Amino acid sequence: MHFKVSEIVNALHAPAVAKKFADREVTGVTFDSRQIDPGMLFVPLMGERDGHEFVPAAIAAGAAATFWQADHTENVPADFPVIQVADPLTAMWELAAHYLHKINPKVVAVTGSNGKTTTKDMIATILATQYNVAKTYANYNNEIGLPYTILNAPTNTEVLVLEMGMDRPGQIAHMTKLAQPDVAVITMIGEAHIEFFGTRDKIADAKMEIVQGLSADGTFIFNGDEPLLQERAKAVPQNKKTFGDTTANDIYPISVQADAQQTQFVTNKWADVTFTIPMMGEYNIFNALAAIQVARQFHVLPEKIAQALRKFVPTANRAQWIRGDDGEQILSDVYNSNPTAVKDVLRSFVQVPTDGQRIIVLGDMLELGDHSAALHAGLAAAIDPAEIQQVFLYGEDIKALAEALQPKYSAGTLHYYPVGEQDTLLHDLQAVIHNPDLVLIKGSHGMHLENVLAKL
Repeated sequence: MHFKVSEIVNALHAPAVAKKFADREVTGVTFDSRQIDPGMLFVPLMGERDGHEFVPAAIAAGAAATFWQADHTENVPADFPVIQVADPLTAMWELAAHYLHKINPKVVAVTGSNGKTTTKDMIATILATQYNVAKTYANYNNEIGLPYTILNAPTNTEVLVLEMGMDRPGQIAHMTKLAQPDVAVITMIGEAHIEFFGTRDKIADAKMEIVQGLSADGTFIFNGDEPLLQERAKAVPQNKKTFGDTTANDIYPISVQADAQQTQFVTNKWADVTFTIPMMGEYNIFNALAAIQVARQFHVLPEKIAQALRKFVPTANRAQWIRGDDGEQILSDVYNSNPTAVKDVLRSFVQVPTDGQRIIVLGDMLELGDHSAALHAGLAAAIDPAEIQQVFLYGEDIKALAEALQPKYSAGTLHYYPVGEQDTLLHDLQAVIHNPDLVLIKGSHGMHLENVLAKL
């Protein structure tokens, strides 16, 4: 991002600032005063705290300018470029639209119930072999993160890869109409956020909003094995490409080899090219296939795709192996959780050989609503005492899984802890872990199992 204050004022049709500030340079944007670098525009958002309270701190840290909500008439900074707007978040969106038009990159938008962050990162890694690429930072995938990502993209960005999350209808529609993607990707449809939508059909409808902003000559890439997407894709007039496990897809794996550290596969498109991703789990192949389909739209050679995937670094706490203090191998997947994701990672986890025990630590899967007890209990079919010797469960809703597992497991191997007893869980867990053991830790971010991981 690179603006003069006067350009921001003009783009937003805001009241003029003092002439002496008109040519001041703005080189970035943030809504967090703790992240201010000199030259940034500060956006005071309304949350649990009024962001205007942090404007003095932003100025002290070197902010070049600030938005200011017009109905806030008190404590307006003096002798500083204050850009008056009706609403700072709306103004950030309007400025993002102006900047996106100005730098005019190709845009790839990614959503899905599982795998969207990994897929976004894979796409960016591959395209960076040939283009100047910017991408959604971490999981900044909502109405604040989207304009933030756009406005902090370098001026020479050729491809912008944007992740779009949601927890209500209309959210992705709003974001895609700002982004106007050239390529739209849906990784899969699962049960994530079913609390807010009620059925997988409604989740599919909400994910399909991503094509509402798709350019007329754009491409829609989706999992062709998902009937809910197959049916809805028929109404999309743009070019369509599919990935998946079956031969009905445009791209699919024809051979797979997997171990604890990496997954290798060959596709139907290039039988002489082996793709390697440094991640456990055959389910990650489909994230890679989605990324490969995007790369094909940008004419990246298969050899370059393979080279990029070999070097791919996944976002922290997504199927990441870490060695514990007692020498145990810990599979950290504590960023988020839903039934599909848990079953996928369990399927891969039990295939990893070990001379010790396999131990799982699972936390509540949040936002499952009225379906929660049944969906938690339904995980019992994927948990076998012959493969997983110790089970630790933490939360409220996951008590349903503990009850479903009682016929399979003895009291000494099945452990349940309600919210608030994480320290007890940790104590009991440390008592059973030994050097050769494998430990899986997975739960929704709100369960804070990263604290258990840190103490191991």
